[in-house]
Amino acid sequence: MKKWLVLLFFFVCLGISIVYIVPDPQEIPDVEIKPSNQNNDDPLDGEFSSENTLQEEITEDQIKRGNLLLVNSEYPVDQDSIKSDIVNLFTDNELTQGYVLLESEMYLSKDVALRFSKMVAAAQEDGVNRFLISSGFREFEKQKALYQDKGNDYALPPGHSEHNLGLALDVGSTETSMYNASEGEWIKENAWKHGFVLRYPEDKVDVTGIEYEPWHIRYVGLPHSAIMKKKKFVLEEYLDYLKEKQKVSIEYKDEKYTVTHYPFSENLTINIPQHKEYEISGNNMDGVIVTVYENR
Repeated sequence: MKKWLVLLFFFVCLGISIVYIVPDPQEIPDVEIKPSNQNNDDPLDGEFSSENTLQEEITEDQIKRGNLLLVNSEYPVDQDSIKSDIVNLFTDNELTQGYVLLESEMYLSKDVALRFSKMVAAAQEDGVNRFLISSGFREFEKQKALYQDKGNDYALPPGHSEHNLGLALDVGSTETSMYNASEGEWIKENAWKHGFVLRYPEDKVDVTGIEYEPWHIRYVGLPHSAIMKKKKFVLEEYLDYLKEKQKVSIEYKDEKYTVTHYPFSENLTINIPQHKEYEISGNNMDGVIVTVYENR
């Protein structure tokens, strides 16, 4: 009898151990983030001092351009912030593979639409294939009409909606509400791999000021979406994080990136390592973020 009790105790402990070591499905084990505070004027100087560098002069208007612009009730969309490649999706079959459009007048950044199509293709491989787009880019006048019709509870004033950028879209399911759809669940868990983020999650209403919207996604690009997923950040929190850390190095799969925040000042010039790809985005507040692709 004692032997059975010992064996039972052993298997119970083993079972507990197995449960304990199973990774949380929310975790992203192949994303490694290494913050690195720097006290000099150029956070990239130390890492690339041995390389040939390019000098990039940063003008104030660059604060208002890029994929990482914060748009909310406090920070509006500038006319120069709108993506320059806005197209009508309905007229381009290449951009609408694998999903349907709710109406014929549906506009979005062409680059974002292509990336969304690739994401939809990845979802189809997982058996999730009933996507639709219900809203994309909106001009200020259309946003104004929507705001007047719906009011504060359901719309934002013109210029204060991400839809005025061309980077955001509302995604639905042809089967059911996104609150219950497999498409909504797939986006929540996988959109970050394709550079998209769920902009207004359920547990961040106090940060965003917007109620949970399982349909509203925003393109920010990799590696930013990976960091935001790993840290469980929304865009407001991510931009504050970059301001605090100044520089973040990240590895994801076979790619390495360095993300650096620069507060804007007159005559700001930054050093970029030569022969490396990079992107510059403003934050729509007071600075720019430089993303260097280390091994491209």
